[in-house]
Amino acid sequence: QVQLVESGGRLVQVGESLRLSCVSSGQTFNNYNYYTVAWFRQSPGKEREFVAGIRGNGLDISYENSVEGRFTISRDFALNTVYLQMTRLNSEDTAVYYCAARLVPVISHDSGSYVYWGRGTQVTVSS
Repeated sequence: QVQLVESGGRLVQVGESLRLSCVSSGQTFNNYNYYTVAWFRQSPGKEREFVAGIRGNGLDISYENSVEGRFTISRDFALNTVYLQMTRLNSEDTAVYYCAARLVPVISHDSGSYVYWGRGTQVTVSS
């Protein structure tokens, strides 16, 4: 089993930046770097949507169109952590952000294809 714990969410103003972290632990801790990891987000009344994903090699990356150029996903292999650096935040970025992982070397935008999930961290962008 893999446990994922997100952190870093808080209340910020429009235009500000924020970095989210997703730390992995569990029995497959040492294999975490071979998982594909993605960030999803969900706002009230909306479906959970893909934000960004990164393969185990740390090189293949994918972004949702609305965050391309503003958000950056990265991973620290030594710390078993995946980050989501968010800049130029706007009110539409307000959501609970979830970290997810799966042992398939392909980034998927489908939340149903991810096996492991964190509990989420709240990001609120205020104007």
